[in-house]
Amino acid sequence: MPAASKATGSTSPTAMTDAAPQRVIKRSLSIAGHRTSVSLEEIFWTELRAIAEKRGLSVAALVAEIDAKRGEANLSSALRVFVLQQAKQP
Repeated sequence: MPAASKATGSTSPTAMTDAAPQRVIKRSLSIAGHRTSVSLEEIFWTELRAIAEKRGLSVAALVAEIDAKRGEANLSSALRVFVLQQAKQP
């Protein structure tokens, strides 16, 4: 990461120059009646919450929907891909 970008002190919650969005957070969720833990970078949790809120769902309900469609993919990876796909939609 260039020193110049660190020096600007961006306050944007999605700026990749901030350390917090890259911090990995482990959360426990109940999906299809069982508890599971998911580790994601903070920026992905933030975006999942925003998407869930926009859809009138809890984060757990949104994750359950993604989980049901993920096939063989790792759940954390499926969540990251889902967030990226949502961000790319017009």
